[in-house]
Amino acid sequence: MASSVAFQQLRDLIETQEALLERLRRQIAVQKENSVSKVEYEAIIRKLQKEEEEHAKTKSNLAMESEQLEFALGEIDVLSKQLEREKQAFDTALSRVKSKVRKESIQKDKLLSKCAEIETHIQKQEDVLNYKENEIRELQNFINNQKQTLKKQASEFKIQKQQESYIAKVLGRKNKKDLK
Repeated sequence: MASSVAFQQLRDLIETQEALLERLRRQIAVQKENSVSKVEYEAIIRKLQKEEEEHAKTKSNLAMESEQLEFALGEIDVLSKQLEREKQAFDTALSRVKSKVRKESIQKDKLLSKCAEIETHIQKQEDVLNYKENEIRELQNFINNQKQTLKKQASEFKIQKQQESYIAKVLGRKNKKDLK
């Protein structure tokens, strides 16, 4: 019987050990699922280190690019201010030129108006001169006609005088004859 109790105890011990072994297998399986092998761990560590190096390079590149960007932004700001000053100078110059053009345009308009007035005045003077020249021509024609009339009258008067002189002579002789 002792052997059967011992056998039973041995059997209980084996069952307890098998249960313990089963529990340990499950724990190992769970740990296997939740753990990584050393090779995989080292590969992941190398990959992480490589990514950290690349991150550091990227961070360094980003810092350089940021510095260049800041410099470019500074240049853009300087150029923008310079462009604004030049634009203001251009606007001022353009305003002066426009003002000068306006004044010159007004002056030109005044001169054109004055020229038109002078041309109108000259045209009126030419019309007056033409009228006076026509009057002078008419007067010259009238004078020429009067001269011819006067010459004719003088000629007729001369002829009449000569006739009267001749008649007076002839009568004077006759009277002398009659008186003798």
